[in-house]
Amino acid sequence: MWEPDGWDAKWRIGALVPHGDVGPESELQAMAPPEVCIHATRVPFGAIRAGGEMDPTIPLAPVRAFAEPPHVDDATELLAAAPIHAIAFGFTSSAYVIGGDGEEAMLQRLRTRSRGLPVVAPCASIVEALRLLGAERVALFDPPWFDAELNALGAAYYRAAGFNVVSSVSCALPSEQSAIEPSALFEFVRRQVPTKAEAVVFGGNGFRVVGVIAPLERELELLVVSPNQALLWGTMQAVGARTDSITRYGRLFASP
Repeated sequence: MWEPDGWDAKWRIGALVPHGDVGPESELQAMAPPEVCIHATRVPFGAIRAGGEMDPTIPLAPVRAFAEPPHVDDATELLAAAPIHAIAFGFTSSAYVIGGDGEEAMLQRLRTRSRGLPVVAPCASIVEALRLLGAERVALFDPPWFDAELNALGAAYYRAAGFNVVSSVSCALPSEQSAIEPSALFEFVRRQVPTKAEAVVFGGNGFRVVGVIAPLERELELLVVSPNQALLWGTMQAVGARTDSITRYGRLFASP
């Protein structure tokens, strides 16, 4: 008799996202099964302006600051006051800058403000996914607004985690979030991925990529992992939710 109204979601995931960026929550909700609902909160990010406008490349200082107190800590505490089950940190590049140890320290700090809720980060989830699926040789594709230095830091992050980064590039596409088209991204990755790669790894939670994951896996016969995909997978794992009902966004979700 009654129409669906969203109140009967079994799992509610909070997301910490840059204040001018709608990409992370858009992709998370697009992938989420009906029993999962995404609730985002905004965190100030110094490299993005009202309406989502950014410079062609983002500087490192605000990227680092996004992961530091007080803003993200206060946002975590406020978000955790809602009736949610876990918190997803919707930002990739800070892990590139602070490294794996810094990322773990950040997560531990945020967990002290989350009322005991799990707090999950995208790069750590990508590392877990790659290890679980046995992929060692990875090709890293970052968004065009990641400059050569930030892209190199991303490659260093995955090398420090024990992976062989066989290639690392910022995609030669328009450096504007709203200008990214799945068809252009698909063609760029298809042409650029080395034959020796075992997995394609994307960077950037604000990078429009989840729509090309399954097509790329079919075309390349490789594992494809993106920040928001791995973040949703990792967060659902953290609360004990099944992920195998998600069938359209890559084979990661079929993993136990």
